[in-house]
Amino acid sequence: MDHSFAIFLSASAIAVFVLTVIFSRIIIPILKSHKMGQKILDIGPRWHKSKEGTPTMGGITFIFAMTIVIACDIALLSIGLGAVPTGLTLTFVYALLCGFIGCIDDTAKLKKKKNEGLTPIQKLVLQFVIAGGYIAGLVYFGCIDDTLYIPYIGVSFEGCGIIYYAFLVVLAVGVMNSVNLADGIDGLAATETLVVSAFFVLCGVVKYASSALISGETAVLGAVTAGGMLGFLVYNFHPARVFMGDTGSLFLGGVVMGGALLLKNPLIVIVYGLMYIIETVSDILQVAYFKLTHGKRLFRMAPIHHHFEKCGWGEVKIVAVFSLMTALFCAAAYYGLPALSVLLRV
Repeated sequence: MDHSFAIFLSASAIAVFVLTVIFSRIIIPILKSHKMGQKILDIGPRWHKSKEGTPTMGGITFIFAMTIVIACDIALLSIGLGAVPTGLTLTFVYALLCGFIGCIDDTAKLKKKKNEGLTPIQKLVLQFVIAGGYIAGLVYFGCIDDTLYIPYIGVSFEGCGIIYYAFLVVLAVGVMNSVNLADGIDGLAATETLVVSAFFVLCGVVKYASSALISGETAVLGAVTAGGMLGFLVYNFHPARVFMGDTGSLFLGGVVMGGALLLKNPLIVIVYGLMYIIETVSDILQVAYFKLTHGKRLFRMAPIHHHFEKCGWGEVKIVAVFSLMTALFCAAAYYGLPALSVLLRV
């Protein structure tokens, strides 16, 4: 790896970290003064009631910081590569729009003074519109095509057409909501995403170091996200002084999915993002089992991180174990990525 690129990535991560900490110190008191505190559902763990009133929408701190730094990075990459990194630009705009949906939802919750903002239908419609626009943009600018690559077995299906693109939209919405569900205890979503962002950097500087475009876009996305997560964890690690809210978690959902598309291997998100997906699956299974058995529960509580809380695990232990599992899945994803020659066909 070029040493200048390593310095570039390090400077980006450090800049986002510092800005996130500074913005948090400024914004958290403002959120408190405007009584923008989290409402805790009565059906949740009873010990979570003590968290009621903790400022939410804290995700705007790392979103602001990442936006400033990545705008500078895109400008510098454009000069260095001789072309605008379109995939990275579209991906970050997509993440911002995902965060905007979360901001609308968080604002609605605060106005209603309850933990219910947009209706599920309203949120899904907005998510599908934004995800559809993102995939359409990537196709239009030639960042992806309709070739479906299956990780590990090395089989490709070309010419999948509109069905493949529709699948990508559904996958993007699913990943977005899975990351949102993971944001249920102090530091969980941020720490898991920190691990995933490190995976993006590793792919960029090691796996695909010989491709300036793939390494640049993927590694920059990972570096700025890592800096943002580290800065936010200063205030979000247990006991949290601020929550990211849907503003932050939906934004991160866009980043997590975007990384797979920048790697030109969308299905790999199912591997490195498996811990997020397990949260969603546990929630679906809980509801289905409850209805089928007329009131019985498969888990003590869903999503699954709450099940472990009910089993007596502390929040720090859950974050540590879930993040370790995320690291293992990222390692598996790293070895499941295709050869560079396959990626460069796009």
